Amino acid sequence: MQIPLQIIFRGIEPSEAVEARIREKVAKLDRFHSHIMSCRVAVESGHHHHHQGNLYHIRIDITTPGKEIVTSRERHENQAHEDVYVAIRDAFNAATRQLEDYVRMQRGEVKNHSTQAG
Repeated sequence: MQIPLQIIFRGIEPSEAVEARIREKVAKLDRFHSHIMSCRVAVESGHHHHHQGNLYHIRIDITTPGKEIVTSRERHENQAHEDVYVAIRDAFNAATRQLEDYVRMQRGEVKNHSTQAG
């Protein structure tokens, strides 16, 4: 299934190579949840710092029938995010973990601690 995808660039020139990497990562998400309705990816670049290059912020919004999953990797969290491809990889790894957790909850494979008897 082809997932409807929107890619937004803020503070960075659009890049076909970056778009291609994002499309590749989005296509792999379908393995974890086959009912993804849409995916929106924002690639943002911060200001240039004297001691470091631009740091990238990647935000991924995934819409499924029962939940919206938002993954946001802040610029200040990791020096490695001076490389946009590393930032994309880390953001999609986090999104994949969230999708896997959501699927496990749907299947009842995860205990729900909010209904514990007291």
